[in-house]
Amino acid sequence: MSWTRSSKSAALVVLLALSLAAAGTAGAISVQAGEVPEDSRVGETVTTTVTIEDPFVDMNDQWTLQGSTELENVSWTITVLQQGERVEQYNFGEQSFEQELNASNGGDTVEVELTGDTPAVENYTYEPPETYTLYDFDAVEGSSTSGLNATQVHHYTNDSRDARTAIDDAAAAINESGGNSDAENDLNQAISAYENSNFENAQSLAGDAQSQAEQAQQSAQRTQTILMGVGALLVLLVVVGGVYYWRSNQDQPTKLQ
Repeated sequence: MSWTRSSKSAALVVLLALSLAAAGTAGAISVQAGEVPEDSRVGETVTTTVTIEDPFVDMNDQWTLQGSTELENVSWTITVLQQGERVEQYNFGEQSFEQELNASNGGDTVEVELTGDTPAVENYTYEPPETYTLYDFDAVEGSSTSGLNATQVHHYTNDSRDARTAIDDAAAAINESGGNSDAENDLNQAISAYENSNFENAQSLAGDAQSQAEQAQQSAQRTQTILMGVGALLVLLVVVGGVYYWRSNQDQPTKLQ
């Protein structure tokens, strides 16, 4: 069994996969996500800006932008720009909003700035890592709704992060040791404890798993060293024996003598 795991890499894969899967375009709209955190601690304030280019190209002259987030204490600022100059600005303070956009008012760019606090984790999962919706945007034209962009972010507490790190370290040690059933059993229990929010127990079990894996690796290395030594000794004995046999035959008189 391979225990190669990396929560950070997993988080990046989840973020990229979900972003690409959910990121669509309505007509020729171009959606550019701003800086998105790799992860965020529960309660930590997060700010990001999403830019929508060409909002009326291949679109109706009037359509509705919908946005939602799982952040808390939310603030949205929607700014409509024309050649970099502000045309209109709207503000919202709920987790979701709807804003009608109209080509008659001008605007070749829409910037959406979002600020809010990272929500609590409702369900801990080691793999894939637990995530929340940073934002989810849709374009509504009449009865038709098109996805524009959605992004998920890993969230954690200090205790869950420490437990996850301990599990990652144990998994790496097991891989390096070539596998150990006792260590793998402890690791599975650590993951189970993690997913039940028992982070102290998870960290302890992960530590046990890592110790067992490291001891198994050291034992295997000692055994390998001993076997190499025994092999070298056997080779030496064979060589010495061969030399002795050859010399013994050299000292024996031949039949002609």
